[in-house]
Amino acid sequence: MLLRLLTGPWTTYVLWVLRRDGPQRFGVLKRAVPGISSRLLTERLRLLEQAGVVCREHRFTIPPQVTYSLTPRGQQLVPVLDALDEIARRWSLEHVPAHSPSSPGPTRSVA
Repeated sequence: MLLRLLTGPWTTYVLWVLRRDGPQRFGVLKRAVPGISSRLLTERLRLLEQAGVVCREHRFTIPPQVTYSLTPRGQQLVPVLDALDEIARRWSLEHVPAHSPSSPGPTRSVA
């Protein structure tokens, strides 16, 4: 269940932004996740809220304010998100040669 939740489109990125930036209003969160549509962000946030990972706080003001944040359950994912961030930073510093699909893979010797 957890892996299915986390591997959904944009889900880990949304969680990472909430972990990095703290509670966010919908519009700010949408701008922090470039390329995500409003519909998909709404869907992801609803799934995360149903899973108890994200809290949706609605304030009855004019205009209404809705803020999303990590719940205590979502906070349990912080070490995982931090580890993924660290790996991404390390990988961005590495030079990995591109392999074309037509080029042969590594040669193995059979002993």
